[in-house]
Amino acid sequence: MQEVVISDSVIRLNSLLKLLNIASSGGEAKHLILDGNIKVNNEICTVIRKQLHPGDIITVDNTEYKLIEKRE
Repeated sequence: MQEVVISDSVIRLNSLLKLLNIASSGGEAKHLILDGNIKVNNEICTVIRKQLHPGDIITVDNTEYKLIEKRE
């Protein structure tokens, strides 16, 4: 499982996919999500702008990413 540090307490799913370079554009992120290719906390998620929080686990192509909040 890879840890992903986010600077805020929330990030949207489509933004996270672009941040991780899984999607090169918002349109590509949208298609990945709507096609059911993304899981959030082990459940398929089709909500494009779903709010994610530290502790959430996102799965893409059998790779898991755990969100960690940036510490000062």
